[in-house]
Amino acid sequence: MDKTILGELDSLPEEDKLRLSAFVDRLQARDSLRLYNSLVERCFIDCIDSFYRKSLGKQEERCVLHCAEKFLKVSAYVGIRLAELNQAEQQSNPR
Repeated sequence: MDKTILGELDSLPEEDKLRLSAFVDRLQARDSLRLYNSLVERCFIDCIDSFYRKSLGKQEERCVLHCAEKFLKVSAYVGIRLAELNQAEQQSNPR
């Protein structure tokens, strides 16, 4: 985050800081739910092909595990890469 913005946040009244913190918490919760729902939908579409049993077949179970693992690894990689790009941008544009 831009250091000038952080400086401005320090000057906010305590009540506004609390409201802002609660708002950020809600955004993070919403994003977590979206990530989870996206993962479930993607893996379900890719891996589940029949509804003849109550439980997953061995192949379906392996597929779901592989799908979830791959999704989480890619998400982590994207997060790391975005942080690197953000850091490089901040270093190239000091304020």
